[in-house]
Amino acid sequence: MPHNSVDPVVLASSIVFKLQTIVSRETRPGQFAVLTVGAVNAGSTANIIPDRAQLLLNLRTYDPALRQHVIDSIERIVRGECAAAGSPQEPDFEFYDQFPLTSNDAASNEKVTKAFEEHFADGQVYQADPATASEDFSTIPDAFGVPYTYWTVGCADPDAYRAAVAEGTVASKIPANHSSFFAPAIHPTLETGTRAQVVAA
Repeated sequence: MPHNSVDPVVLASSIVFKLQTIVSRETRPGQFAVLTVGAVNAGSTANIIPDRAQLLLNLRTYDPALRQHVIDSIERIVRGECAAAGSPQEPDFEFYDQFPLTSNDAASNEKVTKAFEEHFADGQVYQADPATASEDFSTIPDAFGVPYTYWTVGCADPDAYRAAVAEGTVASKIPANHSSFFAPAIHPTLETGTRAQVVAA
């Protein structure tokens, strides 16, 4: 008797579709935001309309103000779709696994970069592009109001990395740190990382 229900599967599907407009239609061109619906959970069998649906979302931005705008839009859209469907209950929102923005202090970054460039061989030090990784490093310096700079150390075999760069296949041939194929080259990674720590200090 589907006519006697508010189907949360249909409602969840509508919400997923509508959420796609936040980045495509509410985010100014040139601003960076990623909003992913990573999981939709509802029901357990084909002949029963479930009583709830759960959506798990992942949000990445480089700007705290844009992040808040996206969160506000998520809540507005979910509430609006629930109201449009005649949902007898308000939606529940839970925020977890949140990480602060990591933003290097310009003066600290310049000082450490200069020290690296003086110590390491030409071509070893480079400016990394912004990354959408989750990182809690900045929690401690932010809490104490301490300027910081965050850097990464490459860990792929240098020859394999250079070949992948030349081919334009880094993403597919050099596994990232959450891949099951991730296997850092112990040397020179360990030595380079240790030297970087000492030089920065």
